[in-house]
Amino acid sequence: MKNVLEFLEKSALSVPTAIACGDEKEELSYSALLLASKKLGAFLSQHTAPRRPVALYLEKSVPTLIGFFGIVYAGGFYSALDPSQPMARTVKILETLEPSVVLTDYANRERAEEIIAELRETANTTISVELYVLNDLPGIKDRGEAQAEGVTKEEEALLSDIRDQAMDVDPLYVNFTSGSTGVPKGVTVGHRSVISFISSFVEIFGIDKEDVLGNQAPFDFDVSVKDIYSALFAGCRLQLIPRSYFSNPMELMDYLSEKKITNLTWAVSALCFVSVMNGLEYKVPEKVKRVMFSGEVMPIKHLNHWKKYLPEAMYVNLYGPTEITCNCCYYILDREFQEGEKIPLGKTFPNEKVFLLGEDGKEILPGTIAAVEDGEHLKNEESPEGEILVSGAGLAIGYYKDTVKTEEAFTQNPLNKAYYERCYRTGDLARYNEKGELVYCSRKDFQIKRMGHRIELGEIESTAMKIEEVTRALALYEADEQKLWLFYTGKADRKEIAKTLRSLLPPFMIPNKTIQIEEMPLTKNGKIDRAALLARTKSL
Repeated sequence: MKNVLEFLEKSALSVPTAIACGDEKEELSYSALLLASKKLGAFLSQHTAPRRPVALYLEKSVPTLIGFFGIVYAGGFYSALDPSQPMARTVKILETLEPSVVLTDYANRERAEEIIAELRETANTTISVELYVLNDLPGIKDRGEAQAEGVTKEEEALLSDIRDQAMDVDPLYVNFTSGSTGVPKGVTVGHRSVISFISSFVEIFGIDKEDVLGNQAPFDFDVSVKDIYSALFAGCRLQLIPRSYFSNPMELMDYLSEKKITNLTWAVSALCFVSVMNGLEYKVPEKVKRVMFSGEVMPIKHLNHWKKYLPEAMYVNLYGPTEITCNCCYYILDREFQEGEKIPLGKTFPNEKVFLLGEDGKEILPGTIAAVEDGEHLKNEESPEGEILVSGAGLAIGYYKDTVKTEEAFTQNPLNKAYYERCYRTGDLARYNEKGELVYCSRKDFQIKRMGHRIELGEIESTAMKIEEVTRALALYEADEQKLWLFYTGKADRKEIAKTLRSLLPPFMIPNKTIQIEEMPLTKNGKIDRAALLARTKSL
């Protein structure tokens, strides 16, 4: 297998009339999804080229999925852009991506036109961008007629030629994450990585054709990759949950129950929303048999709240950054956890290797013990912290058009002196507990996880520094309270800063509080004293 479209083709052959995907407006069978994707792919192949990006600027929907697969049939790779993020950020992404085609819908067409106009005016690019409304294109427009006509011999021959030259190392998608310099980083993931991961994911958790996967994650967030391709692989139903439902718990619970959702692979923040808003007290979606979470540390009180209402469900902690294709570790909860306990990261997925590297450059193994200093005394001996490194089939291709950052993050395994073994340095710190289980501790750098997204604090700081009367800026994350703080010096008004940040950054990067101070506290080495500012948040 060398192309994810083989998942779709296999399921369309084995369960042609089964529902492949649905949203709040429509649903589509596997045979219809295959046909629509092929028709669209034949059209797009005349407007783009193999291994070239196509962007989609619209909310997730059934047509969006057709757009994904149509792009891949055309030999290209896709990048989903969130319409809710500021226009300036989208322009930056498109400037990096340089797609020849952007797909949108009627609801977002006017905004997309403005973005492309801004791109042409400000970007240093010679790429000609064509904008199409997805619903007007072959395979989606007049879907009934397309179903009757089928794929023509000419279209099949064209698609066959495109497939013949494809490789499993070709890009499949690019997801843009936060970048410390203010420029989003495009994580580029290939077919081989998704094929390797999804085949294991479906088998381990027993996902089959009877399941209904309730998709929470937006399509520019890699949690959605597990939903989309697990459904295709297993031949089951993918049910898209509208973004708006995550601000209305009763509507959300009704939808989960009505659609008979069996599987939730959600960001921690989404599960916490349900428990905070008492959604399960209103209605329990009784068909749910798996609750899998990732993106942040799962608070035990919220986990136990879910377990109270769905005690028979399987609960799974998933770990892994975007750069290693969804996840590299999983832990199936097999015991009760108390407040303050850390849920282990668990086992490594097949075809992946996860290990800890100490500050001395040596591997930290389970059972390694070190005395930990606490002032003039020694605390109890415990396993030392180390950075999590990952190698194996799941590694991303790298950062799109950014060889410098790619070479910084994707390096030779420092423990392997015998042959080339590429690995990814996650920047996450972890240690082994007394049971020999790997547990997450913190970040090595100034990157955080908030609302399911990884954020470079430097991007918030550099954006704030664009404001003329801000002289210095420093962003901090208070993990216990899950609050993002921005401290700044200068004459700028706090309301003006907030307004500017909202115009340039996505909602999950907006600070909870912005504090003006006379000067930044400094350490003895002349660096900003982050610990002093973090301590200051306790009294604010």
